[in-house]
Amino acid sequence: MIDGGNKMKPAEIREMSVADLRDRIEATRAELATMVMNHAISPLEDNSKIRKTRKDIARMLTILTEKEKQN
Repeated sequence: MIDGGNKMKPAEIREMSVADLRDRIEATRAELATMVMNHAISPLEDNSKIRKTRKDIARMLTILTEKEKQN
């Protein structure tokens, strides 16, 4: 889980390499899928984690796109 549900700061994401960023996006997407599946079976204690995780993925994708355009 990423920071226990806390959002990643853009500065932290920008420090990551492109390969690390892609790996983190893939891992976070898998985590999101697991959370959504578990939430469908029995409600999560904090269902805002799903929304925070989606926003983290979007934030990482945005920064990944910025990095790829620079290179």
